[in-house]
Amino acid sequence: MTMTMPRKYYEVYGKLTKNRGHEQFEWSHSYSKVFKPTTRYNSSGMFMYFSNYNVEVRDRVKCISATEGVPVSTQWEASGYYYPVQVAQYGLSHYSKNLSDRPPKRKILEDGNLVTAKWQVPKGASIKRNYDNEKLTHVLEFNSYDSPGISLKLKQGIDLVLSFDLRFLSMNGSLTIFLEDRDRSAIFPISFVCSPVLINVLNNSSSYSTNYGLGSCQNWNQLTRDLHVDLVKGHVLSGRGKKLSKTKLHIHHLLIKGHGQLDNLTLASSNHMGMFYLSADWLVRHQDSSGGWPIGVKRKIASGKADLDPGWYSAMGQGQAMSLLIRAYYRSGKSHYLEAALKGMKPFSKSSNEGGVRAYFMNQYPWYEEYPTVPPSFVLNGFIYSLIGLYDVLSLSPHDQVGDAQLLFDQGMHSLKKLLPLFDTGSGTVYDLRHFTLGIAPNIARWDYHSTHINQLLLLSTIDSDPILTTIAGRWISYMSGKRAAHN
Repeated sequence: MTMTMPRKYYEVYGKLTKNRGHEQFEWSHSYSKVFKPTTRYNSSGMFMYFSNYNVEVRDRVKCISATEGVPVSTQWEASGYYYPVQVAQYGLSHYSKNLSDRPPKRKILEDGNLVTAKWQVPKGASIKRNYDNEKLTHVLEFNSYDSPGISLKLKQGIDLVLSFDLRFLSMNGSLTIFLEDRDRSAIFPISFVCSPVLINVLNNSSSYSTNYGLGSCQNWNQLTRDLHVDLVKGHVLSGRGKKLSKTKLHIHHLLIKGHGQLDNLTLASSNHMGMFYLSADWLVRHQDSSGGWPIGVKRKIASGKADLDPGWYSAMGQGQAMSLLIRAYYRSGKSHYLEAALKGMKPFSKSSNEGGVRAYFMNQYPWYEEYPTVPPSFVLNGFIYSLIGLYDVLSLSPHDQVGDAQLLFDQGMHSLKKLLPLFDTGSGTVYDLRHFTLGIAPNIARWDYHSTHINQLLLLSTIDSDPILTTIAGRWISYMSGKRAAHN
């Protein structure tokens, strides 16, 4: 008998480790981690353990949009859509990485003024550096005419995060980055083109090229691209799988075609804050008049029961967006981020059956719904994320502008403490309370969600001293190593 059968049947995971020179087998019923906080949660600091998140490489992320600069989800619709929860998590992960990682290496290649690159300009093509009245700075203007294009050769290096401002003065144009695999001597072109198509791959038997659409191109586009991620998404679409080593890639050269302008061409080892602000700006642009970020796909909750039609709000999405936006306000001081964060609280005061996210358990305890179904579903992790968002707004907003944040947070914490025992199975946790509200079988939380529940409670325990939080978290931690509640 192989170890596969007992692992699946008993849900046991393990590995050999060394302790004081002796090998030992460490096992657990869970493959997930618990991150025990050592300090009080800080709303201006890292968001939980999101510095470990790599949202953009998830299978359910189609790509990072070149027009919006945020992930495009395929979780519930294969063609792709913008999912506010995923956008917020993308931004919060990069904010957290900016605090946990080393400062990035950064090199400006061309800014049209103080730093100018050695472009290879073929016969008939031209470049010049002019003052741009819209940007209020000098930019590089290029025109390739009928030539093969204007190129820039780069020295070998491992940095693959490229930022640039680009617009075209003609109807067609492209900027192409050629990545080279050092081992295979293969060249992978990634092009940013004037096209409404999100991403497409031009495939042949031996190679492929990946194109990202910039829309009409006539306005300035500010792009920050992780070229390894861009390449992997094209690699998947080409049918070649996900495996593509980042360490073996480097930028060979750039090629620009058409008539346009380029500014702030910068190569870096990372640009976490650039990606963070792209997410914050998307949330500002796409917030509606009711303060929400509507989700434009249908969500099926439980075999046709309590389905959500496109346009629904998620309390988890609202909360994580607020956590991101209030950090953007804290870091930048720009009031539009604060205004959007405060406005994001509006759906919390509106019932689910009226288009908000508020439900009541037994007509008594308010609950902010990740999925605002009727009847309610009472998802635990999404509710706690919404509480963290409210706390972040409460902590970082000017005291005279916090609005209902304190009331909403206090009401939510009271409900959480009363309802927490209902999520305990004696050997794990349930994801929600659909077995109560829909009369169907319990929705047992996977171990990764179970550990999320624990991590959330441990975070809240640093800002609320009620022992119920640490007591229940401790019991749920014990379930991960095989302990069970007593039987009669």
